[in-house]
Amino acid sequence: QVQLVESGGGLVQAGDSLRLSCAASGRTFSRNAMGWFRQAPGKEREFVAAISWNGGRTLYGDFVKGRFTISRDNAKNTVYLQMNSLKPEDTAVYYCAADGAPYGLGTTATYYDHWGQGTQVTVSS
Repeated sequence: QVQLVESGGGLVQAGDSLRLSCAASGRTFSRNAMGWFRQAPGKEREFVAAISWNGGRTLYGDFVKGRFTISRDNAKNTVYLQMNSLKPEDTAVYYCAADGAPYGLGTTATYYDHWGQGTQVTVSS
């Protein structure tokens, strides 16, 4: 059974940093794109970042503007999201996602086949 488990969320102040982790189990995703999405109350799920199977390509949502960095460690079957200069509008549940097919890369929620349960990030002003 495939599981994606996010960790690293929490309550921080504006301007602080957080590093989210997503550990996969049940299969390896070393040949698969992985991504991060977020969803704030009353809003649709929003693309945050995605990384190709070998880390050679990364994509970011327009709002990121250089503040976030996605990375991965295939030996650990884990993807990370380093978030700097956090703003109150970054408050949301952050979800990790994995593509079931190899060697692709997508920015839409429907592209991804496997999802974690999410981790809450709250940024106070």
